[in-house]
Amino acid sequence: MGFTLRDLVALLLIIGLGTALTLSIVPHFGSLTYLAAIFVVPLVLIIYYLGFYFKKRALLLFAEWPAIERLMPLKWRRRAVYKAMLVILAIWLATLALIRPQWGYRLENIERRGVDIALVVDVSRSMLAGDIDPNRLTRAKREISDLLERLDGDRVALVPFAGIPFVECPLTLDYGAIRMFLDQLAPDLIPVPGTALAAAIDSATNLLKDSPRESKAIILITDGEDHEGKPLEAAKRAAEEGVRIYAIGIGKNESAPIPEEKGGFKTDRRGEMITTALDETILQKIALETGGAYVRSVSGEMDLEAIYDQNIKVNLEAKEQSSTMRKLWQEGYQFFLAPAVLLLGLAFLL
Repeated sequence: MGFTLRDLVALLLIIGLGTALTLSIVPHFGSLTYLAAIFVVPLVLIIYYLGFYFKKRALLLFAEWPAIERLMPLKWRRRAVYKAMLVILAIWLATLALIRPQWGYRLENIERRGVDIALVVDVSRSMLAGDIDPNRLTRAKREISDLLERLDGDRVALVPFAGIPFVECPLTLDYGAIRMFLDQLAPDLIPVPGTALAAAIDSATNLLKDSPRESKAIILITDGEDHEGKPLEAAKRAAEEGVRIYAIGIGKNESAPIPEEKGGFKTDRRGEMITTALDETILQKIALETGGAYVRSVSGEMDLEAIYDQNIKVNLEAKEQSSTMRKLWQEGYQFFLAPAVLLLGLAFLL
């Protein structure tokens, strides 16, 4: 009573050939990663086989097999097998529906619209100060990483600076590339020590010179220290080019020591400890000069919401950044799911 060897071979043959035929004929699948679910089918087959085996053993405790055959005619015994086959085939068809077979497609034009943003980030040694846990530079990297999660169609460039600025990555829609360069940001990336805030603003402004006036911005992430002078003049030049500067201050107003690479803290020639503090005043003036905004970096995303959602997306005009043709495949999972439901219904009637 139960599956015979012929039943097992027939079912496995149907399932194997049917799966191979489907994979070879269907031109595209929406979720091929779910193909592993097909291994559920032989598992269910084994469960049914064991169920029939133990049921037969239980019946043999009740009576001899000849008596059982007289009490339970073959057609009634085979009915349980047919029901099991219907259930197994239904599960198989459902797994094929799960990988979403697709036939035919139509082309759709996809436009990406956004603004051009130069991320100007301070990597000078003062950014290693630990007044923000673990340090200012790490917080700056987190700010950029969180910002990338919010962007939608905006082109982004990365410009780290210390004593001089350096265009690490030009304007791109590839946020993965920005994240890769972001991991490399460190004080030793720029060979010239110091903090050239004005030069960094000028470099970013020049990077955005070919962008539409109403669609470009600089996000300046720094503690506000400037060793070269005249950052406000650089901000005026940016404003003349139509660039808005949105500043994010990193650090605290209280002075903090600057760690040295080999340990200890940075000192001057007299051996006195050099400290650093957030200069919000200069950052506020820079932002105000260009019609931008200033916020202090805080844990969470309130600062990014204030800069990107409430300012950049509101005040700047999104332009078409790229246009691509995308294939939209027609779903065909219903041609597998409908028979699966029908087979389950027949199994229920049996």
